[in-house]
Amino acid sequence: MPALFEPLKLRSLELQHRGWVSPMCQYSCEADAAPGVPNDWHLMHLGSFAAGGAALILTEAAAVNHEGMISPRDAGLYNDAQAEAWQRITSFVHRHGAAEAKIGVQLAHAGRKASTYWPFSGKHGSVPESDGGWTTAGPSPSAFDGYAEPAVMSGEQIDGVVSDFAAAAVRAVDAGFDTVEIHGAHGYLLHQFQSPLINTRTDAWGGDEAGRNRLMLAVVDAVRAVIPDSMPLLLRISACDWADGGVDLAASVRLAREAAQHGVDLVDVSSGGAVAHQQIKAGPGYQTGFSAAIRRDAGVPTGTVGLLTSAGQAEHAIATGQADGVFIARAALRDPHWWLRAAFELGHDIKWAPQYERAVPRRTF
Repeated sequence: MPALFEPLKLRSLELQHRGWVSPMCQYSCEADAAPGVPNDWHLMHLGSFAAGGAALILTEAAAVNHEGMISPRDAGLYNDAQAEAWQRITSFVHRHGAAEAKIGVQLAHAGRKASTYWPFSGKHGSVPESDGGWTTAGPSPSAFDGYAEPAVMSGEQIDGVVSDFAAAAVRAVDAGFDTVEIHGAHGYLLHQFQSPLINTRTDAWGGDEAGRNRLMLAVVDAVRAVIPDSMPLLLRISACDWADGGVDLAASVRLAREAAQHGVDLVDVSSGGAVAHQQIKAGPGYQTGFSAAIRRDAGVPTGTVGLLTSAGQAEHAIATGQADGVFIARAALRDPHWWLRAAFELGHDIKWAPQYERAVPRRTF
């Protein structure tokens, strides 16, 4: 059996293989009619991966409150209408997943990178209140380049965000999700508090590394406390800020080790996003080394992501111990049946949806 198609168990969640779907924002909710409510596009988008053989599908970032939405057209999980719409999607994935697909929600707050225009609007930067935007908030008053300056969060507001993550996690369980991922990467709120390039606070939520990690771990504790013990908890981090003076791999190893002690079962390892002047050295599989180091040195299972496009790349990452799972992103947009094709290329038989069985390729004719 190829390493990519070996099963994996996280707490009580049994995954049929190690090929998963990375969270990918769609900016497709109706901002005016149904803010934050996933719709038919999301059903099609996520459902196609289930039919395509993915073992675990993570949704796009779902904001834990309105102010935490990246854009007015982002998804949320902070009210009943949103939860009901997500339940329709989780039910579909569970019914039609070719590989007994499981689905998790990524919970997020965008902080100073909230209230921005969606990418296909033709506009850039922060959305003004006159156009449906809102005042953003962050650990410090510095703005992300090209965005509006955020308001500095008070201790009471920070506590409120922790409570909002917990409330969203409760809704996630009720909506039928199999796991929850906390978004602590890509320059969004939890990463903003973590990064010394952004967080200049001198109170308990800033200062040294422990202070800057405090919010991340407080959210982990709050979410872990309200989801079932049997449900795994995932945490996405940016292993490196790609900028002098920012988060580096050593700091991320320490954070991952502590997060595991607080109940995180797998660290989803990405990088970057904190500052606009980052210098990312991208290339095929350029983040697998971060995942390997965190897996080895923090002693926690990891997932890897980033310019992993072929079955061979994914197989190599798992077989060589660089990760416990591979999150596929843009390659899955190009081919929603990526996992069915990968199984064929690696010589492995995988279950197809019965509606598609007539298309199963034969190895000999």
